[in-house]
Amino acid sequence: MLSPSWIPKFLFALGTVMILQGNAHAQKWLSFNSPEDTLFLALREAARRTDSAKAGELATRLGNYSIPSYVDYYRLKPRIDSASPSDIREYLAKYDGHAIADRLRNDWLLELGRTRDWATFDEQYPLFALDDDLQLKCYALASKASKGQNVAEAARLILVSPKDFGEACPTLITTLVQNEQFKAEDVWAQIRLAAENNNVGLARRLAELVNVPDTNIVHAIEKPAFVVARGLGDGQASAELFLIAAGRLARNNLEQAVSAMNSAAQKLTPQQLALGWAQIALQASYKLPPELVDYWRKTDKAPLSLEAHQWKVRAALRAGDWKMVQDGIDAMPPSLRSDTTWIYWLGRALKAQGKPEEAQTLFESIKNQTNFYGQLATEELGQRIAIPPRATPPTQEEVAKAAENQGFKRAFKFLELGLRFEATREWNWQLRKMNERQLLAAAEFARQNNLLDRMVNTSDRTKAEVDFTQRFPAPHIDIMHANTESLGLDKAWVYGLIRQESRFVQVARSHVGASGLMQIMPATAQYVARKIGMNNFNQGLLNDIRTNIMLGTNYLHMVLNALDGSQALATAAYNAGPSRPKSWRATLSRPVEGAIFAETIPFTETRGYVKSVLSNATYYAALFEERSQSLKGRLGMVSPKSPELTELGDMP
Repeated sequence: MLSPSWIPKFLFALGTVMILQGNAHAQKWLSFNSPEDTLFLALREAARRTDSAKAGELATRLGNYSIPSYVDYYRLKPRIDSASPSDIREYLAKYDGHAIADRLRNDWLLELGRTRDWATFDEQYPLFALDDDLQLKCYALASKASKGQNVAEAARLILVSPKDFGEACPTLITTLVQNEQFKAEDVWAQIRLAAENNNVGLARRLAELVNVPDTNIVHAIEKPAFVVARGLGDGQASAELFLIAAGRLARNNLEQAVSAMNSAAQKLTPQQLALGWAQIALQASYKLPPELVDYWRKTDKAPLSLEAHQWKVRAALRAGDWKMVQDGIDAMPPSLRSDTTWIYWLGRALKAQGKPEEAQTLFESIKNQTNFYGQLATEELGQRIAIPPRATPPTQEEVAKAAENQGFKRAFKFLELGLRFEATREWNWQLRKMNERQLLAAAEFARQNNLLDRMVNTSDRTKAEVDFTQRFPAPHIDIMHANTESLGLDKAWVYGLIRQESRFVQVARSHVGASGLMQIMPATAQYVARKIGMNNFNQGLLNDIRTNIMLGTNYLHMVLNALDGSQALATAAYNAGPSRPKSWRATLSRPVEGAIFAETIPFTETRGYVKSVLSNATYYAALFEERSQSLKGRLGMVSPKSPELTELGDMP
């Protein structure tokens, strides 16, 4: 008979196993955390609250904890602004090579940049392994500028995403203005970008650099109708504020913004006029009006944001203007032009204009990429999409070596604690320097422990030795087959969707509340349960595998029937709601390829989602059917409307 003192440990171990198996009720078992684990979770929370006193006290009580690098990190992090450099250097030396040490170096570098300790910053920045923080890139340029180096062009290349600017990038802009490396035109470009991204705080901060009261900037962004109605005054500042206001007005009143721009045309320089139309055209792009391509044609050679460059080409794709597609891609900065998306569409534009050899060269350059546009390029070369030969499976010895990886062990510990973010960071850190055999072994190790999301992520990194059974797993095939067979639904498509939605994490939960393998919203689940007569449904069942798959497949079946049987439209509906793809297709002036429809979806998330799901589905079909496939055939054509369209009714 078990002794009472042993029961909590037994239940905690059982909870751990359940998490690794994706059991929806695992968190309940974890209420039996060991005392040390409970203290560790409290330490993590104290660090998140920047409670240095509490963090220090808890860390002292965890002197023998199994993950000392994180105990010491959470002790230091809340006092990163007051800790002595020797304490931080001691930590970095002690845990050199650990993921969390690189995280602390990131934290410290941000503090060094904030305090303008450029000497220490310059010493530490080259040691930051991930180098994925835009703020640090801005501080690095600010440090160089402070020493008299000209970094203006390098700054223009990275100052493209205001949501990631933080404190550092405005500091860089200010430094460059003070050093006369940035002129007023550069600052106004950044203010326009801030307005485009609804970043009022950044725009206000930059206002002083062009000698404009920040209230004027705020009015242009938040009260655009008032600024536009006031009309143009004298000088550059008045024109810039008018252009910003016109773009902001187009968000809610496109007709009024267009009228205002036409009325002001005689008072604006050609460049200002082109800039104004660029502001309006970008906002119009999210509504897809019939005149969209005409607005973009008026932008001439105006300097555009990365988002605007792409929408100019998307508008041309919708209109079938292949010359404009080519010109738009040619005008993109190298960072965009080299993206697979635009390599493919440039190839299509060249092919449409009678330049097949140039087009073929572009298609050849991306055909081996296992993504949406790599697949389409393969088809443009007259081939179909097939599964590449499977690499030799890893040996038991190779998998055993992966099992001994200390970072993977830390990842498992974090999964036991329900800390998936930390687990993923530790896992991915270990993959950075692995060769392809080691990656395949790590992926197999993940499979054996039912961590399918880590298996997919890890196996996706190989280039020459590939195993698509790792990349495209099909768990719960009996449950899936029973549901798809009864509905006449393509199970390859459903698996393609699950791979994108949850990466097969059964207890996955999105930021908007979607749950389970098929990431179903509670309201959608209730709607479908009611429609199919599932009277015993409650929200607690959403993470049950059978229930989640049954509800998800039935919902997919409903939206597919309501949208002409188009997987492209139904996939968009699953992500963005059924009414949105119906409205997007209604703005078409002619039938378009499914690929063009997918590329011109106004929602960034949904656009990427549709492309990924249908790319996944094509590979799943090739695996299931053991024959080559056509992504183009799966995408089909999308028409403006269908007289036989089933009403979407009250679908959520």
